[in-house]
Amino acid sequence: MRTLIYYVAVTANGFIADPDGRTDFFPLEGDHMAWLIEHYPETIPGHVRGALGLADTASRVFDTVVMGRTTHQVAVDEGLASGYPHLRQYVVTHRPDDLPAEQGLTASDEDPVTLVRRLKSEDSPLDIWLCGGGELAGALVDEIDEFRLKINPVLIGAGRPLISGPVPVLSLVVRRRIGFDSGVGYVEYERARRG
Repeated sequence: MRTLIYYVAVTANGFIADPDGRTDFFPLEGDHMAWLIEHYPETIPGHVRGALGLADTASRVFDTVVMGRTTHQVAVDEGLASGYPHLRQYVVTHRPDDLPAEQGLTASDEDPVTLVRRLKSEDSPLDIWLCGGGELAGALVDEIDEFRLKINPVLIGAGRPLISGPVPVLSLVVRRRIGFDSGVGYVEYERARRG
């Protein structure tokens, strides 16, 4: 059974974006970037993979990405059909017909829990990346198996939280923790055993 991993950048006070959805305050330079690119090359957006020499790099962790419409819209606003054309993409939206057809991209109004459970049951050695955003994470909170957070040395006064909506108490276990000279921290949490 595959796992759903919420891999996302977050501020030190728990926001994945400002109130307008901007993320340009996250540092893109520093020693953390080389490590992230090496370990998660498939999470680099398609339009910059070539410039970084990653065009032919195989996925290491994920072969499928699930995101909400707002997260997908970031790529659309940049003039792209999709952000991750090298992955199988699912955009969860109430208006799937509003998204143009794109090979490898499925716009779905299916219940996100049903969608993710189906994806988890597939036979694949790679996992599923929950890319964002906070509302989708809130809907899928009981399905998220791991949180892999890039914690940035930035505070903002308000914004879009890591998980929106009511969140039950989740007991997490730290699997890995790395601190970079850039001030960015990387932490892997898995859910504590249930029941």
